[in-house]
Amino acid sequence: MTFDSQELVKSKNGGRFGRALRKEFLFDEGFVNFNHGSFGTYPRAVRDALRFFQDAHEARPDDFIRYAYPKFNDEARQALSKYLNVPVNELVFVPNATTGVNTVLRSLIFSPNEYILYSATVYGACEKAVAYITETTPAKAAKIEYTFPVEDDWLVSAFASKIDEIEKSGGKVKVAMFDTVVSMPGVRLPFERLTQMCREKGVLSLVDAAHGIGHVKLDLAQLDADFFVSNCHKWLHVPRGCAIFHVPLRNQALIRSTLPTSHGFQPRPVAPFGAGRNPLPASDVPKSDFETNFEFVGTTDRSPYLCVPAALKWRESIGGEDAIIDYCQALALEGTKHMAKILGTEILDNTTGTFTKCCMVNMALPLDVKKTYEIGRQKGLEEGDVGVAVRDWMSRVWIDDYNTYIQVLVHGGKWWIRMSGQVYLEMADFEWAAKVVGEVCKRAEKGEWAVKTKARL
Repeated sequence: MTFDSQELVKSKNGGRFGRALRKEFLFDEGFVNFNHGSFGTYPRAVRDALRFFQDAHEARPDDFIRYAYPKFNDEARQALSKYLNVPVNELVFVPNATTGVNTVLRSLIFSPNEYILYSATVYGACEKAVAYITETTPAKAAKIEYTFPVEDDWLVSAFASKIDEIEKSGGKVKVAMFDTVVSMPGVRLPFERLTQMCREKGVLSLVDAAHGIGHVKLDLAQLDADFFVSNCHKWLHVPRGCAIFHVPLRNQALIRSTLPTSHGFQPRPVAPFGAGRNPLPASDVPKSDFETNFEFVGTTDRSPYLCVPAALKWRESIGGEDAIIDYCQALALEGTKHMAKILGTEILDNTTGTFTKCCMVNMALPLDVKKTYEIGRQKGLEEGDVGVAVRDWMSRVWIDDYNTYIQVLVHGGKWWIRMSGQVYLEMADFEWAAKVVGEVCKRAEKGEWAVKTKARL
């Protein structure tokens, strides 16, 4: 049975996923977006909600910020409370997943010989946060080294073995950080099993779900992670930047401050600070210190947080959460497999097929790597510099010559592209992308990127 993106899912309003939905988004005429995973985007209906809240801020600034905003913020948190199956008093907003990860790592108090454990495919900014913590606190870092593909069983075992190894040497893993779906390359991790393993080992679990909500099906009560942060602006069709930060009641005392510290912080009553006083109005409904702390974090435009109900309503109108996620995952997998067949290459997966149970799939570029390295050597470039030069050249070529964008990456000594499945795409778009990728790779093999690189130097 062949995959037909036109027939897979029909929306409740009689429309279809795919190109028929593209008119509801804000793309330039003719632009085809295969990189939803990096920055996301949102439909016009959600744009209208964003403008409404931004205008309301300006119409009566003090009235809205001091009195109306907290109520709208509560409504957005309540909507996600139902969506994620956790109490509303365990959910707050932060601008993005990186902020949430930093908030946790900078809040925890590390003793000598306590470790932060993380994986080789961690998001780069989060690894730098770990590096900073090890510079400024007694914390140490340990990394699980690997190159994809690996099996889920191996990865869970590697985390568990590293925890045991550290404990045998007299150390203690305080917190383990891992993804729901890795960013580069786009691969689903067994985050449920890793969370359970952490619980069994007495290690705090920090789930970086930058690619989480709206991307994979989530039940946070069942997952029961110690800390969980997920971008709403990637896959939930919410404006940037907006992420939901889940901290169970048992761990909220560990999160003393927001990032940056703001009015909601409650200093311990010691000289010279005293207990501190929040100058903003008290809430009409009882709220915990955790909720109050994150409600106002400096003066920023937090209108995107308030757009969550509008995004969920729009998603329901086109078919609902299960239909959207099923469509995007199926299209990403089948569309990228179809591209690989056309181009005579392969997708990145493990033997159990768990890598591709998400909305992003990676395909090896049909590129003669040896020939490309030889061109680089002739130009005086190291192999590592060749990879960067080809990636950067392709990134501009997609936009300038083909009115599209495809994420390019190097992993395991190969060049890959990461394709995103999304409701405004269909199989015909992936067929067109295969032609574009084939043409650009032929241009690369002729050394066009090297000419451009030399010109820049």
